[in-house]
Amino acid sequence: MTEVLLAVGTRKGLFIARRRGEGPWEFDERPYFNAQAVYSVAIDTRGTRPRLLAGGDSAHWGPSVFHSDDLGRTWTEPARPAVKFPKETGASLERVWQLHPSAAEPDVVYAGTEPGALYRSEDRGETFELVRPLWEHPSRPQWVPGAGGQCLHTVLTDARDPRVVTVAVSAAGVFRTTDGGASWSPSNSGVSAVFLPDPDPEFGQCVHKITRDPAEPDRLYLQNHWGVYRSDDAGAHWTDIGEGLPSTFGFAAAAHPRRGDTAYIFPINADEDRVPAGRRCRVFRTTDAGRTWEALSKGLPEEDHYGTVLRDALCTDDSDPAGVYFGNRNGEVYASADDGDSWHLLAAHLPDVLCVRAAVIG
Repeated sequence: MTEVLLAVGTRKGLFIARRRGEGPWEFDERPYFNAQAVYSVAIDTRGTRPRLLAGGDSAHWGPSVFHSDDLGRTWTEPARPAVKFPKETGASLERVWQLHPSAAEPDVVYAGTEPGALYRSEDRGETFELVRPLWEHPSRPQWVPGAGGQCLHTVLTDARDPRVVTVAVSAAGVFRTTDGGASWSPSNSGVSAVFLPDPDPEFGQCVHKITRDPAEPDRLYLQNHWGVYRSDDAGAHWTDIGEGLPSTFGFAAAAHPRRGDTAYIFPINADEDRVPAGRRCRVFRTTDAGRTWEALSKGLPEEDHYGTVLRDALCTDDSDPAGVYFGNRNGEVYASADDGDSWHLLAAHLPDVLCVRAAVIG
């Protein structure tokens, strides 16, 4: 019987739910990391047993990375900080925005942080090392923070080649390495920065999220501060695919786990009006690589709605048909078990939802 695990990081703790077969979702009795903001979660299914990783942020103790090998029932925090800026950098860790198990190397996990930096672990997330060539990139002095801070919020690895890694930083844009992190190049051609004097700079775009097509690994989808884009050459060039959407502003983007040309976004009215586009709770799906979009709203609220979906709060699992999930700042979590065709409310009255992750674990 298939078992799916769902992890919901919120402003005040991590909530975990499980579903076996077609049975009901069952949430654990209490949240983990009580009163901590959980900005990042990963469900690593590459080993003999799943490992959960969580980036917690305590107002008293500061940020840390925890791991669990029993589906969240118990958690381990390393004796020394898993992610820490070397003293000579003059920087200090604000939070961990992203935890990403590599698609190409079995024990490697990447972490993206604020300030914008990339860390690499070779022991499944127990210890991390700063990727210095990106930290020391010549353009870094010109990077500026987005409204949420200078965060490296997206890491994409390529199952075909462990040397290829793509990251996105708000508000510095997309950077890519093809030599295992020894060198990095901006990868923003075609992505607009409408808030800058030069709207088409080499870097400086406020990219909000990137996701990879499962059937065409060189095809990427990007949600920008303004604009929705597709790349067919691994990010070297980007094409606007926002036509047909009620708004091209938004934070979240997720790809279908198996079906090519299929991706999901959640449009927001505007950068100065951060509520769902048209004040309607709708996920938009493309099944033709962004040529057309359809609104998915069956089972979602029909009245005016104000629940913003943040950049890591929309995801898919690897079920068949795919499960699709999103959480919002109203503290609601919605789930679909049929590729997004219909939805039901999974949880309500949670703290602000910051991130959502789901995976088949058995």
